[in-house]
Amino acid sequence: MRLRDECIGTKSMAREAPTWADQWGAGGMGSTTADREEPKKASSNSGGGGGGKKMDSAKATMTAGMDKAKTVAVAGAAKVKSGTSVGIKWIKSQYQKRTTSSSTK
Repeated sequence: MRLRDECIGTKSMAREAPTWADQWGAGGMGSTTADREEPKKASSNSGGGGGGKKMDSAKATMTAGMDKAKTVAVAGAAKVKSGTSVGIKWIKSQYQKRTTSSSTK
């Protein structure tokens, strides 16, 4: 068994492979040192800096985009519901045709 493990490399792979947490957790593979550091808290006396207008504009743009996305999603859901209903009615009618023609024979 040992010879087989050495040939396949299962023991060495188990030691070398990173764990799931190492790969995908905070500070995993591919993250930079900035990702691993704690986020810096904004000071309470930042003074605003006039960024409020930009933020309001961004929020308004985002809200408009979300409204459009919601409208499209609702319309798509209505089409799916309608198509499903038509499909089920067609299947029922096909079944009714088969059962009535089978019972008359």
